[in-house]
Amino acid sequence: MWKTILRRVLLMIPQIIILSLFVFLMAQAMPGDPFTGLITPEMDPATIEKLKEAAGLNDPWYIQYWNWITNALQGDFGRSFTYKIPVTNVIGDSVGNTIWLSIVSLIFTYLIAIPLGMYAGRHNGAWGDKAISFYNYLSYAIPTFVFALLLIWIFGFTLGWFPTRGTVQTGVAPGTLEYVWSRFYHLILPALSYALLATTSTIQYLRTGVIDAKQEDYVRTARSKGVPENKVYSKHIFRNSILPIASFIGYDITGLIGGSIFIERIFSFPGMGRLFIDSLLARDYSVITALVLLFGIAALFGTLLSDIIMSIVDPRIRIE
Repeated sequence: MWKTILRRVLLMIPQIIILSLFVFLMAQAMPGDPFTGLITPEMDPATIEKLKEAAGLNDPWYIQYWNWITNALQGDFGRSFTYKIPVTNVIGDSVGNTIWLSIVSLIFTYLIAIPLGMYAGRHNGAWGDKAISFYNYLSYAIPTFVFALLLIWIFGFTLGWFPTRGTVQTGVAPGTLEYVWSRFYHLILPALSYALLATTSTIQYLRTGVIDAKQEDYVRTARSKGVPENKVYSKHIFRNSILPIASFIGYDITGLIGGSIFIERIFSFPGMGRLFIDSLLARDYSVITALVLLFGIAALFGTLLSDIIMSIVDPRIRIE
């Protein structure tokens, strides 16, 4: 399997190159440039032109791309025109915040979806199954930003149970237990906002898998041998029903990283999504291209991770 993984990683190299070229050209096609906002009636256009020349924005696109990609391979994505510091410094903390938000959201998603999916599949057609199906339809229909605003209003402003912005309480010393708890406490509401709507597909896949597995011969055999019903579901049915979900874990992680844009914006959470929107508004091309490239690479690795997890969960499957 390790040889297969290595081969897949090597095949990702030309994919990343094509992705980087696409990202760069899309950024070049955006209207305006980083210095557009600096042009005012009081500003000398010649000064703006000198700034563009110094930044290399007047070079042909292929020269700009070559300079950008060779520097990126060395970990240098250039300087942010907005923050006046290296891009790696700008996105450093944002990447970490988004990863933690994605991990907590994924944990909440499965903690909610797996019990509901198992219950709906075991008692399909019952009132509990119908209630879960209604929740599924509702969560599928509600836009993320509307649901997030609703949770902020109820649990943030009305009840005051959770903070509604930021990543940590002001004044808490880093490295302390209080700091760790404050970080997690600030993650709960945005993570739940995403998780409660992201459970739809997981519940449906698991419900369908359980219903199908109940009709299999190995389940009938286990029951005929006197295996307790709870054990039949936990040991036999669940193990086989979880396979489709396991195969999508990598995609779920990628979707969480890319789909956190609205959540981070609404909760003023300093992650990659919020930074991406701010950079778009400011036409900060260096940050935009770096973030989109990271999103794309995360998607490629998410696909590989899903294949690896699937091959581990089900030994009959081997990635080729």
